[in-house]
Amino acid sequence: MTQDLARIRAFVQVFDAGGFSSAARQHGRSKALLSKYVTDLEDYLGVRLMNRTTRKLSLTEAGEAYYREASALLQQLDDLDATITDQTAEPRGLLRVSAPRNFGEDTLAPAIFDYLRKYPKVMLDLRLEDRYVDLVDEGIDLALRISTLADSSLIARKIADMHVVVGASAELLARHGTPRHPEELRHMPCIVDVNLQGQSNWRFVENGKTISVPVNGPVRVNSPLAARKAAGMGLGFVVLPSYLAEPVIASGELVPVLSEFLPTGQTLQAVYPHRRHLAGKVRALIDHLVDWFQNHPIH
Repeated sequence: MTQDLARIRAFVQVFDAGGFSSAARQHGRSKALLSKYVTDLEDYLGVRLMNRTTRKLSLTEAGEAYYREASALLQQLDDLDATITDQTAEPRGLLRVSAPRNFGEDTLAPAIFDYLRKYPKVMLDLRLEDRYVDLVDEGIDLALRISTLADSSLIARKIADMHVVVGASAELLARHGTPRHPEELRHMPCIVDVNLQGQSNWRFVENGKTISVPVNGPVRVNSPLAARKAAGMGLGFVVLPSYLAEPVIASGELVPVLSEFLPTGQTLQAVYPHRRHLAGKVRALIDHLVDWFQNHPIH
């Protein structure tokens, strides 16, 4: 029975991953072993389940029918195992978490390391990088994102409220004037952080309606810290998350502008793949982060 389940699981994993190599990477198994399991399953059933080419993997008609039933069965077994395990054991095992680099290094790190002190049987793989991460393809259990949820294949839970700030140096304001309306930024130098949602189209709100203002300027960069430095040196206006803006506003390096037009409702979200059962270690981390940021608000 155990061997039969291993073959069935291999078949489902390979198709879900889009190929043997991807499945091997995601699940830490050899490509040869996965191929053997799928071939053994096909021999046992007496039918071909997959059409294999060098570029594409697809299911036969029999494979499609078998996949539907097999994936549902495995999901039920996984849910049952996880439910029993979560009721009887503390969080443990490898936890892969993704977060933006600057937020992760400064604001998230104390929260997530405090979680590890509470649950010493959890091993953390924390990936801090300023790019969009495909949770399923890269095997990420949980991502922290500062945005609104756009991908319907994912589930999100709000961790904390956040907001953005538009700022510029006093020198730049002396040269170009202080904008009174977002539309004026069309004709002023701006620093574009390409990690920002919308990139060169900055979003504002006026009378309850969203305004999208196209901006341009001397710098495009994929780092909010570098964008902040460029703005501090008088090269343009910048949009920053509040946790990066507040220190330089307090020091006088940047002056906030257009505050009354900034959108509200942006949040820090814990995002995870759409699964019926959420692993105990992931649920415990989400609960911990909600509690942490209630007691340590993001400014």
